[in-house]
Parts: sequence; structure tokens; C-alpha cells
Amino acid sequence: MKFVGVGVSFFILFSLSALWNTETVLSETGSNGTSAPSGAQDSCSQQCGELLGTCSCQVTCQSLGICCPDYNEFCLQISPYSGSLMGGKDILIENTAFNTSVITCRFKKKIKTSGFVGKDGKAHCISPLLYETGFIPFEVSTDDGLTFPYSGTWLSVHHSKVPDEEKCTLVNETKWQYYGTSNIDGNLTLTWTHQALTATHINIEVWGYQETGDSYSENWFAKWEYLYTLAREAPNSGTFSFIPVPAKANYSTWDFGILRITPSTYSDGQSNIPSVWSSAHALAWHLGEDFRNDPITWATAKCVEWDRKEEKLPNFLEEIIDCPCTLSQARADTGRFHTDYGCDIEKGSVCTYHPGAVHCVRAIQASPVYAAGQQCCYDSTGAQILTQDSTGGSTPDRGHDWGSPPFMKPPRIPGFSHWLYDVISFYYCCLWSDNCHFYMKNRPSSDCRTYHPPRAASAFGDPHFFTFDGLNFTFKGQGEYTLVESDLTSLRVQGRTQQAHFPNGTEAQVTGFSAVAMQENNSDVIEVRYSEDLNLEVLLNQKVVNFSEQSWMDLKGLFLHSTSDQKITVMFSSGSGVEIRGSGGFLTLTVLLPDKFMNHTQGLFGVMNGNTEDEYTFKNKTTISVHASPQQLFEFGANWAVENGTSLFTYDTEFLLNNFFYGEKHNTSFLPVFFPYEDPADPLMKEMVLVCDSDPFCRFDVLTTRSIQVGNFTRLSHQNHKQLVENLKPVISCGWLDHPTNGRKNGTNYLLGSTIHFICNQGYELTGSKEITCQVTGAWSGDIPNCILRTDIKQVILLGCVFGIVGLAVLARLTFLCRKERT
Repeated sequence: MKFVGVGVSFFILFSLSALWNTETVLSETGSNGTSAPSGAQDSCSQQCGELLGTCSCQVTCQSLGICCPDYNEFCLQISPYSGSLMGGKDILIENTAFNTSVITCRFKKKIKTSGFVGKDGKAHCISPLLYETGFIPFEVSTDDGLTFPYSGTWLSVHHSKVPDEEKCTLVNETKWQYYGTSNIDGNLTLTWTHQALTATHINIEVWGYQETGDSYSENWFAKWEYLYTLAREAPNSGTFSFIPVPAKANYSTWDFGILRITPSTYSDGQSNIPSVWSSAHALAWHLGEDFRNDPITWATAKCVEWDRKEEKLPNFLEEIIDCPCTLSQARADTGRFHTDYGCDIEKGSVCTYHPGAVHCVRAIQASPVYAAGQQCCYDSTGAQILTQDSTGGSTPDRGHDWGSPPFMKPPRIPGFSHWLYDVISFYYCCLWSDNCHFYMKNRPSSDCRTYHPPRAASAFGDPHFFTFDGLNFTFKGQGEYTLVESDLTSLRVQGRTQQAHFPNGTEAQVTGFSAVAMQENNSDVIEVRYSEDLNLEVLLNQKVVNFSEQSWMDLKGLFLHSTSDQKITVMFSSGSGVEIRGSGGFLTLTVLLPDKFMNHTQGLFGVMNGNTEDEYTFKNKTTISVHASPQQLFEFGANWAVENGTSLFTYDTEFLLNNFFYGEKHNTSFLPVFFPYEDPADPLMKEMVLVCDSDPFCRFDVLTTRSIQVGNFTRLSHQNHKQLVENLKPVISCGWLDHPTNGRKNGTNYLLGSTIHFICNQGYELTGSKEITCQVTGAWSGDIPNCILRTDIKQVILLGCVFGIVGLAVLARLTFLCRKERT
């Protein structure tokens, strides 16, 4: 059974205003869980998501049995729930039948698309072209747009994150994007899943993307534009081949775009119709005769023009976050950096655009003013690769690849702003011509001199806590508690603990985390929990999230990511991150906070300030000793119980209502085992020692739960935390060093203890240090090296100059005498 959630603030309101007892409703609810008290007059028409006076239109009403009678009629359930921001996806409305053949769909209260009702009575909407990602509200009208009483949400997705089978495929995409350059010609082939369009014949269109107006002003606009139809009335066979011809002059200036396949019954360029899109790509194959005749000269001119434009734009490099110093740091700082799918060590390190790299990451958040992005690449030794040393180095982006809220305007358009400012220019300068120095000048790698790793706090097992400052303790309370909260960003992370069970099903006198809820500022609320049947589920604003279509979601104030092994990562806009995974029936969680949170935290994870002495700080700011007894720590933990008014949790079952909403937030009657006894005669001892060795937390949990599996999960969680802390240790960098003019250097590692050697070219001699080493102060040892002309060669050149000058003087005198003789 899957349960969906209801925010506590809504439930408090409901409990105060409802005209019936919840328990009575639960007992009287039918099997569909949607009935309300007889005589209820409230309707969910235009009210989905709201709590009404006599019933509920919130998603949790079904599990609580308090839905308005027409909830399933007006609150739409759709499939699929996501699709590309390019639009054209057929959205099936599953739960409502309409008595009309035509419907109107409206997205964001303003974008209308035509819908239809099939022979089976099911309604369909077509998703529109959008310039943003995330959940988009949509409504349906059956009276030609006069009213829109039906509503739901649609997830708009970055185009590159859409599964390949939902797009048409450019066979040998490299050939498409190099067509017309040296020795690249012939047929091009396009394939698609023909069942994606219910048509016998299709049109194939070419669309172009541009951003016009004044950069970084209100007059800067993004637009996809239909250019021309490449093929008309072609059979919907799933494949199409052609020999490209240069586009007409008015179209050939478009060098970045996309292909769209539509049923041929629609007119050319018609918007928001059933469509299958290709990937966005460089339109080399359609460029004009000037490109075909001399692609290098054409691309060079474009590169130089781009370079001139860049010089006039603001310097975004000054505000992007610095890269982590090592690969270990980059992969550990999951609140601020995420794998760049174009160079992923988990997928074989296929790093086409970054030769020599094994893994790259991107900064998750765009920079605050210019919405720019950061990229960081690393080699097999874990060292950062810089463009100053290698073309495989990481390059920052004027347009963040994933876009940036509030989207809609340049350079914040997901994917496409990045293509326009950072990708097509790479084709101009590096791929279609040999002018990569222009590109690297404008997109130099950032080193890591100002990078500061985050602090990590973790909790796992029979809750063992490791604070941001490195203190550890065990607190086995039963209830809901504040793990960390911050006045800096109104960050709140709360944890719910429940009583553990012995393998035979009886209750043990210990607890473990069963749910974690979190929010920052006015972001969406995320809750990760075990359901009553021990399924791990994620709730977004009280609704269970389905990751079957998308593992990455752009949400309000955060990004949400789920891996195949059910590790959930929440990345807030402040750079704080929360990682949660299920382990043996308990949740393991880690919170990562950047340096700016120093002296701005409180809760069970302590005061993050580098001082463990004030770690056990109560709400009233009093403290107890770091050597406090388990009983005193129990009192400390109980002090951080949340209240109903500030709880972020969901109470959508009788169990949760009775035990956590109506019950105590900290169960004072529950007394845990504080000191488990290791009895040599215990038959579990031998296996425990084999599994746990000397790990005290593993041994503790085996003895208190009588479960080797629980102990082993605790051991692994403890090891993971120790490794994380090790990976996040600060690393000293002395910064990039250039080679001397007329010389070269050996070495590209600029971290503590690294040594760089210098050699001069033939005919030059070295002054300064032959080698310098990165010191603990962050400065290089020795003197900056220079390569100067050797003395003997300098003397030869000097003599040559003298003789040359004398010779010129004699020549001049002879010339003068000759002229005088003639006269």
C-alpha cells in the first residue's frame, strides 16, 4: 500500500474546522477511500489541493477517507506525468471521462492547447512548448475555455533528460554536426518510434533557436522559431534519409536548432501539436554555400565575432563557485556539485570533449546575478585538469546547462542558453576551425584556491549521531525531533524515530529513523519515509513522488535526485544538501552545509562552529558537558522534539495520527536500553565479532536489536561517514603556475606538496628556481623562474648588431657619395 501525505499545517486547520470525527470517517469510508459525510456540499471544482469546510480536495484525502465526493472527477491523474519542455507530448487523463469530443487545456493559466476525447472516453491534452522546467499547473475546460474546473500538474523536463526512445535519433550525430567540413558528406538518416505519432504520413520540420535584445536586460528574449519543412507527407515508417542541400540565405544564419516530426495533417510550424523532437544540435548540415565552400574561414569569422561579443559582456567568472580541489571532494560535495553526464566515471569515463579526464561535475546552482555555471574535470590521479594546461580542462558556462529559476528569459533557459553561449561557440572555435585559444581565453578553468568543503553530519542505526564538529553520541528517543535548523536560510531538517523490532517481531527497547522531512525558506517540502509495509517513499508537498519517468526533478527552491539503489539527495538553493538511504529498516541520513552556515545551526547535530564544547546546546541556549551520561543525552534529545505547529511531517494514517500527531512528540514513557551487555555466553557474540570487529556502533545495534543485518548496515553507514569526512578535508592549493616565456614546465598538480620543474628552451638559461613546491601557507617556494637569453648568444647577437649598424653606416655614406658624383 502507498500512502500520500498531508502537511501538518493543513491537518491542524482541518482538525479544528472539520464537522466530523476523523476516526468515524475512517470507519465509514468505502473501499475507494473517497467518501465524505452525507450532505456535504463542497466541491473540488477549481479547488484541487485545498482543504474545504466539510471535506478535502488534497491528495491525502484518499488515505484518510475525507475526500469531497467529486474529488476524482475534478482532480486529474495523468500519464505520463512528465515530458520535454519542447512540448508535443500526448498526456492521457486517466481518472475522468468527459461528455464532449473536444477539450481545451491550459498551462500556467495562459498557454492553451487543443485536447481531444478518444473513443474510449478518455481525454488527452498536448503539452506546450515551455521555457522552463519543473511542475507546471494545468487545467481543462469542456466549455470552449469559459471555465477551467479540472486541474492537475505536469512535469516539464530538460530536453536532454528525456529518454532517447521519446526523441527522434540523428543517426551518427557527429556526421550531422560536421556535415560540410572536410570529407563529411553523403546521406543523413533520421529514425524514430513510429508508434509515437498516430498518423500514416508525417512532416519533418527544421526549427531554430535564438535570444535577442540587450544582454542582461528586461529586453532580452528567447525564442524557438519554425524555419522550414525538410520533408512533407513522408510515410510514418520510423526512418528518413536525405542528402542535405544548403539552406536559403534567410535561413542559413541559424546554426543551432532542432528537428520536429509531426502528423502531416497539421500546418507547417503549427504550435503545441503532437510532436517528436530530435536532440538539439549544431546545424552544420543545413548551413549555406559560404560554409560548404570554406568551412574553416566561415567558422573562424564566427569565432572572432563571438570573441568580440564576449569582451563586451559582464565577467561572470568572478561570481561562480570555485571547483573542489580533488575528485574525492567533488564527488563528496553533493549539495553543490553533481555528475556531468558527459563525463561520468560510473559509466566508463567516456569524456569526448575532455580528453584525459575521468570524471567531471557541474555546480548545481547557477551563479546569483548572471545565472552562469561551473564545470570541474579531474584526471585518473584525482587532480583537477585546467584549460591553461590542457584542452581537456573544465570550462565554465555563461549559461548554466540546467537553467536557473525563474527561467523564461535568457540566459536562464534550460539547456538552450548554454548551447547558444557555450556550445555552438565551441564548434566555431575548436571543432570547425583551429582557434581554440579564443574559446579557452573566454572560458578558462577555475582552480580551487578559494574552495571550502562543506561540513558533514550523519545519523544512522539505533540513532548514532555524528555532529558537524565531529562529536558522536547515541540518542534513542521515540518521537519527532529537530536534527538541524538555521536562521541563515530558515533551513529545517526533522527526523522521526520509531521503535525497532526484534527478528521475531516483538518490540525492542531501541529506535531508528523512519522518516526525515526538510524545507529551506519557502521551498517545496520533501519527506523521505518508510511506509507501514517498509517501502521507501518520497513525498513532495504531501504527495508521493513517482521516479519511474524521471530520476531528477527541478523543484521550488531545490533539486531532487533518486538513484537506482534508492539513495535520495535533496540539493537546496543555499548549497546545503541532504542524503538519505534506507538500510535494514532504518533510514541513514547525512546533512552537508557550506561554510556560510558556521555559527548558524542548532538542533541534535549541534552548533557548527568548530568547537565541540557547545555541541549539546538546548533550545534555551544552555549546554551540558561533552562528557554527559546517556541519561543526560536523552534529556538533551527530548528537548529538541518538534511541535505540531512547526512540524514538516505528514500524518495520513491512523497509526501516524495516533502516535505522532495526537500523541507526544517525544514519548516520555519509552525508556530505551542505555548500556547493552556483551555476554560471552550469548550465541550471537561470535557472529557479531566477525561482522562488527571493533566497531562500537555495530556491536551496540546487534545487541539491542538482536539482528546481525542491522548491525552490518550500521557498520557500513559508519564507514561511509568516516570516508565522507576524510574526502571533505580541506586541501591547500597554491594556484596555477604558467610556464616561463621561452621555457616549459613539468607537472600540473598545484596542491600541497606538489613540485613543478622548469626547463628553458635551447639558447636560454634559467634564472630563479629550477623547481618550486606548494607549501602549507598556500604559497610557492623559491623564486619565480625566468628564461633569459644565454650570455654567449647575447654577445654574438650584440656583435652582429654592431657590425650591422657599421655596415649600414658605410652603405649610407657610399650611397651619398655616389649620388654626389652623379650630380
